[in-house]
Amino acid sequence: MEWVKLLQTALDYMEAHLLEKISYEDVAREVHMSSYNFHRTFSLMAGMTASEYIRKRRLSLAGQELQMTDIKVIDAAYKYGYETPESFAKAFSRFHGVTPKAAKLRGTRLSLFNALVIKITLEGGKNMDYRIVDTGNMRFAAKVKAFKNETINDGENHEIPDFWTACRKEKILDELYAMGQEGKRDIYGLCSPTRENQGTFDYGIGVILDEETPVEKVEWLLSRGYGIWETRPATYAVFSCFGEDGGCISEMWGRFFKEFLPQSGYEHTDETDFEIYYEKGAPGLFCELWIPVTVRKKM
Repeated sequence: MEWVKLLQTALDYMEAHLLEKISYEDVAREVHMSSYNFHRTFSLMAGMTASEYIRKRRLSLAGQELQMTDIKVIDAAYKYGYETPESFAKAFSRFHGVTPKAAKLRGTRLSLFNALVIKITLEGGKNMDYRIVDTGNMRFAAKVKAFKNETINDGENHEIPDFWTACRKEKILDELYAMGQEGKRDIYGLCSPTRENQGTFDYGIGVILDEETPVEKVEWLLSRGYGIWETRPATYAVFSCFGEDGGCISEMWGRFFKEFLPQSGYEHTDETDFEIYYEKGAPGLFCELWIPVTVRKKM
């Protein structure tokens, strides 16, 4: 199972370099993935981001060393990757609930965060409906914004939902709805593949353009700051996300990595993935999730 090997390699690398200046981008390079796709995959599989894992492991080890040795607080701060004792003390206190100075006292309660251990468990056992769709070149008119890779699957980060909220308030969604005919006013949430050494990805909210789209409407959108988003021919695995909010999308991404990829014979590719929010969707359907895939090469 490729994702198990990938995750184990990432964990081994992080554990071996905890006391060095590493980031999730370094780990991504070690497993030969874009930083964006690694961040997404690791956070869905591990339940936390790689950056969060590194931070918690360092703070856990720092607490043990402060209590078990005579290391000075200032030396511990620099050893575990903090630029100043003040920033170390702030992070340490949030994690352990006590100051680094208090941690040196015998009997002080500390938090232990052990290294992740991979265990193979049974997954699935329930239907995961999907369909495979081949697409040609597609063009969209979209309002686009760049986001840091770390925002993907970070439960505490609301920048993309806030982008949707801002677009509603600024009547951008109304302008997009006006582009299509009744029954064809579907809105797309577009997520770009990232390029090597790039710390951000583009996310766009837009509509698809076809031969029926009036040229003057497209020109009007472009004059108002919209952009043209183009995709290449690709194969997509399409999943229906049912739920009240965007949580169903994260759940489906998790199932994609944990259930679909290991068993389906497909692998994820670096093309635009997107959600379709239908003007007239099935009851309870939040959106459709389109994930680019290709047939896995046989070893």
